[in-house]
Amino acid sequence: MSKITVIKVRHKDSGNINNELQWLGNSLGLFGNRDKDSSCFRMFIVLVRKSKQNHAISSDDLAENLHLSRATIVHHLKKLLDSGIVVRQDRGYILREGNLSAVVRDIKRDTNAMLIEIEEIAKEIDDMMN
Repeated sequence: MSKITVIKVRHKDSGNINNELQWLGNSLGLFGNRDKDSSCFRMFIVLVRKSKQNHAISSDDLAENLHLSRATIVHHLKKLLDSGIVVRQDRGYILREGNLSAVVRDIKRDTNAMLIEIEEIAKEIDDMMN
């Protein structure tokens, strides 16, 4: 089971990679108001970079590289894992695909499949109610 929240966020073309990554993460509901120190955002950037190189990174390495507690890393990793955007690989974590456009395509495919199933069950319910 994966849980992802899609939020329509106004996009302002800034040409700045960090702003674009922030917009993408916000649109996917990854960074909340509680992420005051941008720790989840910073983790996301590291995971994107490592995924481009096809390298998983451990929670300990994330904590060390970002100067965050392991508890903070594990908290944010849980959210990223629950969303299905990040997966466990070997002894670390990596984006589910090697690039962001493939991740979004996967999310789109998964969402469409879920909506088809929901629609089919809704039809069955409608038929039972008639």
